[in-house]
Amino acid sequence: MLYLGTEKKTDLKNMEKKTFTYKDSGVNIKAGEELVHSIKDLVKDTHGVEVLSNIGGFGGFFKPNLTTIKNPVFVSSVDGVGTKLIVAYKAQKYDTVGQDLVNHCINDIAVCGATPLFFLDYFSTGKLEQKIGVEVIKGFATACIENNVALIGGETAEMPDIYKPGEFDLAGTIVGIVDENEIIKGDQIKEDSVLIGFKSSGLHTNGYSLARNVLFSTYKINDYINELGTTLSEELLKVHKSYLSLISELKKIKNVQGFSHITGGGIIGNTKRIVPNRLGLDVTWDSWERPSIYSLIQDIGNVPEEDMRATFNLGIGLITIVDKSVVNEVLETAEKLGEPGYELGRVKKNQ
Repeated sequence: MLYLGTEKKTDLKNMEKKTFTYKDSGVNIKAGEELVHSIKDLVKDTHGVEVLSNIGGFGGFFKPNLTTIKNPVFVSSVDGVGTKLIVAYKAQKYDTVGQDLVNHCINDIAVCGATPLFFLDYFSTGKLEQKIGVEVIKGFATACIENNVALIGGETAEMPDIYKPGEFDLAGTIVGIVDENEIIKGDQIKEDSVLIGFKSSGLHTNGYSLARNVLFSTYKINDYINELGTTLSEELLKVHKSYLSLISELKKIKNVQGFSHITGGGIIGNTKRIVPNRLGLDVTWDSWERPSIYSLIQDIGNVPEEDMRATFNLGIGLITIVDKSVVNEVLETAEKLGEPGYELGRVKKNQ
């Protein structure tokens, strides 16, 4: 029987204490500093005269030239890459997902009429591997340079109890600018306006949970697939296309009424976001040829057509809605840029 005051007490003062460090807990500050040092030149290559800082500070400084914009409005968007990252893990190829993220974010503000200015990234991982980190950020820098966007900062987080070894996640924020009078809202879209679609480069960054579930039930990551003419990894890691240059030219045409970036939700789910509530969409689904990857997914997974349309871009990554009087001008302008367009349907009255 124990009585109060007679229990055997541990002598904490005389015990040998274990030493705990941040590194022992899974966070290597030195590795983070080494990564920043490794990427400084990559990041600096994206900077123009507008950037007043380099990475490593508490904030990124950007001084925009507003002399040509009467009523400047800043436009921002944030996004991720989704489970396309799992394909990158499996393939051990990391230089494309950064491009995916930048291009996705750029498209989201370009369809509003904005010109992108700068980008910030968030890279989180279980254990910071220098090679992976540099490759990912190289992807950010590549896409930023291609689109004349500055990579002005970001965050690298090492979180060992959240991610498994070799895993990481990405998010990015884009900021752009547009004159208030040139914001593209879709409010001029009307009945009988025409939908013109432009090709995607692949699945882009949406539908990968379904695509992986189906395709990895039959194939391994590096299997060559005859129907695709390439390996599964190469097909699934095709870079999300930037439509910035195409949008920049098409928006100059009078009676171009709106743009839709086709991401999660598919053609209908995204395009209805810019169409006035009283109107709907009449899509001619056989007006373009679907790339083989979609028929492969549908056949192997017995995926209902409704799910295909709601999940994937089906080979169309951008849609512009235009007055029928400028259809030929839009198609000809796009063709000169190497972007063939397809008449996909019409805007209709809701029943």
